[in-house]
Amino acid sequence: MDVKALLAPDAGPPLGQRRADVLGLLRAAGSPVGVREIAGRAGLHPNTARFHLDALVDAGLATRASQARAAPGRPSMAYQAVEGGAPGRRQYRLLAEMLASLIAVVLAQPGEAAVEAGREWGRYITERPAPFQRTNAYGAVEGLAATLRELGFAPESVADGAGYQLRLRQCPFREVAEAHQEVVCQLHLGLMQGALDQMRAPVTVDGLQPFAEASLCVAHLAGSQAQGSPASPGLAGAQADQATRADQTTGADPATGTDQATRATQEG
Repeated sequence: MDVKALLAPDAGPPLGQRRADVLGLLRAAGSPVGVREIAGRAGLHPNTARFHLDALVDAGLATRASQARAAPGRPSMAYQAVEGGAPGRRQYRLLAEMLASLIAVVLAQPGEAAVEAGREWGRYITERPAPFQRTNAYGAVEGLAATLRELGFAPESVADGAGYQLRLRQCPFREVAEAHQEVVCQLHLGLMQGALDQMRAPVTVDGLQPFAEASLCVAHLAGSQAQGSPASPGLAGAQADQATRADQTTGADPATGTDQATRATQEG
């Protein structure tokens, strides 16, 4: 292991567009702002807004403090952008290596624990649809891709037979994942599963192939493309199958399109 790389301060990757927008709102406010206010201004679910705000705090770009309430109850948190000065040194890779190695050695089933932790976080950072609102397969896959894009995975969604693939062309935790696949990659698998579960999606991630190529991981999603985009290659086939089943149910003649009842009338 390259100890110098491990101990080097994190360079601080560029902010995603959504997180940069949240930071811009904090800076424009000029005073502490609550999560719900930021969520409303940014058009985000409060959990998603809190996720981005806490990430800004971790990056040294914002501060977080409890906010007094007029009514009795648990104090809420308020956030404020840091004015001037570069954030202090961060060494998250060292922390990630320490925690991943601890989980891998101490827990009896580290992979299962990582999947479950990922599911919880996936649910937490994903907006839940309104009651009785249903998300189709294509919309769910694109929603998951948007979340992963914001996290830095550079995903590409591809129709794959009866399901989909998410081709992840960048791993934001690559160095740690290469050393601890059984923890980090399983965490990512659970994250995707939890996000889809929160959406009540008709698809799920049933497998993740880490490092299928040098800079590519592939998530395999199982679900029906009949609920997907009109551009999905599987959609025409699904519609054709439905038409065939309908013909079989009504007794239509595949060659003439004439159903049994019509033939009986003509023959009588």
